[in-house]
Amino acid sequence: MITGELKSKVDRLWTTFWNNGISNPLSVIEQISYLLFIKRLDDLELAKESKAQQLGRPMEQPVFSADSQPCRWSQFKHLDDAEAMLRTVRDQAFPFIKTLGGEVADSPYARHMQDAVFLIGSPALLASVVAQIDQIPMEDRDTKGDLYEYMLSKLSTAGTNGQFRTPRHIIKMMVELLAPGPHDIICDPACGTGGFLVAAAEYLRGLKDSQGNQVLNAAGNRAHFNQGMFHGFDFDATMLRIGSMNLMLHGIEQPKIEARDSLSEDHAGVEEAFTVVLANPPFKGSVEKSTIAKDLAKVIKTTKTELLFMALFLRLLKKGGRAAVIVPDGVLFGSSKAHKELRRMLIEEHKLDGVISMPSGVFKPYAGVSTAILAFTKIGVSQDGTDTVWFYDMAADGFSLDDKRQPVEENDIPDLLKRWKARDPKQDTDRTGKAFWVPKAEITANAYDLSINRYKEIEYEEVEYDPPKVILQKLRALEGEIRQDLDELERMLG
Repeated sequence: MITGELKSKVDRLWTTFWNNGISNPLSVIEQISYLLFIKRLDDLELAKESKAQQLGRPMEQPVFSADSQPCRWSQFKHLDDAEAMLRTVRDQAFPFIKTLGGEVADSPYARHMQDAVFLIGSPALLASVVAQIDQIPMEDRDTKGDLYEYMLSKLSTAGTNGQFRTPRHIIKMMVELLAPGPHDIICDPACGTGGFLVAAAEYLRGLKDSQGNQVLNAAGNRAHFNQGMFHGFDFDATMLRIGSMNLMLHGIEQPKIEARDSLSEDHAGVEEAFTVVLANPPFKGSVEKSTIAKDLAKVIKTTKTELLFMALFLRLLKKGGRAAVIVPDGVLFGSSKAHKELRRMLIEEHKLDGVISMPSGVFKPYAGVSTAILAFTKIGVSQDGTDTVWFYDMAADGFSLDDKRQPVEENDIPDLLKRWKARDPKQDTDRTGKAFWVPKAEITANAYDLSINRYKEIEYEEVEYDPPKVILQKLRALEGEIRQDLDELERMLG
């Protein structure tokens, strides 16, 4: 998390765009992303040049040719003429990053940049922004990532079409629930800005073996991490650019962020490709029946996006693959045939590991919708299916549940993660507590209802009242006191 001076610098940068007529948060983030990408290319080139100089060897695979040297951040940032800087960035550097040759051109970010537009038309604005970005320390990966997360938090357009930016601490919690390993292939089929993929990457960077060594340093793990581990789908071109940039700023060299409408027949070819799925798909509305992928329509007959995405997750997972996904509460208890069939499928044909009920304020200020996390495993031939399901009643997430979402002491997440890692059907049998197990047979008997209130037992405290005659005596005494006060008030008034 960025604080203090660095936060103030980002706020000033944001205000500079706002005061110069670029006020759409997505547009601001896009324009900053382009400049950060230009700067990042130059930083990488400077590092390669320094290494080559130290080794006394020619530099391998330079990004900038002799003709493209003016496109480098370290070159144009020193231009005193603001109009010359604008011409250089707009007419040379920006087209350069859209038409890069070699390996960079094959990167998802370069592909998504093909339709990008450079909106900064004021020389003074560009000179100010370049100077401000140059003063922000970007060498540290964590700083770059936190800076980008802070900018993304300013997205005021979130919450449209059922799309809510998932709070970072909820994303981190879900990643820890699944605990991905160095050989996993991770996908978010509604990736937006790439928050789940970034959190998974940060989790893996902190993973150590029994000897205390970083797991990613083992043979082959780093290459898989940079090239084949992270996959995301989205159909919004702006989100594709921002998501790719977000992952690259977090040190993932080649994230596979694809332009794909995950539910449509046009993109129905991906199946059994991933070992981990993390997602918070759009909840709201329905899709046109004729556009739904036929294999999804065969699995579940519905046009509701939240149910179709659940069928999609099962299609995308390899056998034995695991998922942790956010769903609206309606998925847990909806009475339609499609709702019941989806829950039946999760329990009878796969392994539903857990249902975590979250407080309704988690997505404020965007929405007060009640949600839950479903954790499940796609069953392989030799694996057991659902026997019992673990439920957790999360009442607090460390932040107030109003629109302000200020930090508070109440936080169930540490307890949740501790109990999840140590869960045992022989433990957590008390249904009045936060965590408890429910046998499959009981869930089946309740039409596969997965709402926690169906199974949680509420303890009512016995309250003892005085006998009626005693209460009447107290009321008469109180009435007498009131009459005396009224008489005294009347005497005072004369």
